[in-house]
Amino acid sequence: MNLPTWIARRYFFSRKKRSFISWLSILSMLGVGVGTMALVVVLSVFNGMDELNRQIFKTFEADMTVLPKQGKRFMASPELLTRLHQTAGVNLLTAVVQDNALARYANGETVVRLKGVDDSYLQRKQLDSALLEGKLRLRDRGVNYAIVADGVRNDLSISVVDILTPLEILYPQSDQSFSVLNPNAFNRESLTVSGVFFIESKYDNFVLVPATVARTLFGYNPNEATSLEIQLKPGTDENAAKQALQDVVGDKLIVQSRDDLNIDLYRTIRIEKLLVAITLSFIILVASINIFFTLSMLVIEKKEDIRILYALGATTGLVRRIFLTEGAIIALTGAFTGLVIGVFICLAQEQYGFIGMGTVSSIIDAYPVRLDSSDIIMTAVLVIVVTFLTSWFPAQRAANVK
Repeated sequence: MNLPTWIARRYFFSRKKRSFISWLSILSMLGVGVGTMALVVVLSVFNGMDELNRQIFKTFEADMTVLPKQGKRFMASPELLTRLHQTAGVNLLTAVVQDNALARYANGETVVRLKGVDDSYLQRKQLDSALLEGKLRLRDRGVNYAIVADGVRNDLSISVVDILTPLEILYPQSDQSFSVLNPNAFNRESLTVSGVFFIESKYDNFVLVPATVARTLFGYNPNEATSLEIQLKPGTDENAAKQALQDVVGDKLIVQSRDDLNIDLYRTIRIEKLLVAITLSFIILVASINIFFTLSMLVIEKKEDIRILYALGATTGLVRRIFLTEGAIIALTGAFTGLVIGVFICLAQEQYGFIGMGTVSSIIDAYPVRLDSSDIIMTAVLVIVVTFLTSWFPAQRAANVK
């Protein structure tokens, strides 16, 4: 152990009596510890929320989605579908026909988001974990079925076991205007409800039907679609696959990943995480200011000791390092303790979920957390930088004592 560290340890740990400076040092250490712990925990919660949203979107949305740059539909020719199927990394391709429509069941009606898909959609098995009741079935023995979200089921009081009451879907004809004198201005399709799924409120108004039914309702041609959803093979590089798919579809269509479709939400989470991190950093800053005052008073108290060190041949650099080390001991002890406690809280929450969401309708029971090494490193660097800045001026003042 070198001399500056040894003297700094003596100042911090070996005081014969607890003075005001000693208690202020402990208070500063606790402040840094609490700030560090809070920063680690809160950043981990934001990481958990980000991961939770990705898992939610993964339950319903495809890895890649092909959309028109202009308008809401395009011609998905067999040649285009073949070339997309042959692209490296593509596992399943689903032609989607989607728009708003009116749904009626018994005496109830509501506006729904009608999504027409082909048989490959259920092969993705994304909805298997979200199924609440019934079966995931779109067409069987010539009968068309609908899979509805839990929100639609609640709005219309749909019973899956009631096969005699159909779900009627209505969509306005493009060349007709609805009036009392023209009640048949809607295309209509009747389907049997086969199952109910629930993911989260964003998808509570969806109704899944066969693509042929949706095209008939919307008046689309057989090869028209509003999007193409592509499921990639496990282990495929998404960025490389996205670029390859974009090269295939050309300039009139755009390929977007799942993250691209929800970029606004992810951006909001990142901004909130940054703002909260800045806010909590002020706790560490305030605690570090206490270190500044602690070292300043310590310099005044130890003036005679400093003069003795100079008399023994100490340099200004050695004296400066003594007080910089003193500040580091206070801050790093608190930071290390805060990091350990924060990591322990996050691991315990991840394992046991002892802090609940507090609402019955939550899709998860407890707050999601995910530790990220970059957040821990960032917190540690923040403490080191702030500690050095707040310790430098008292240390420099001590070095100028004659």
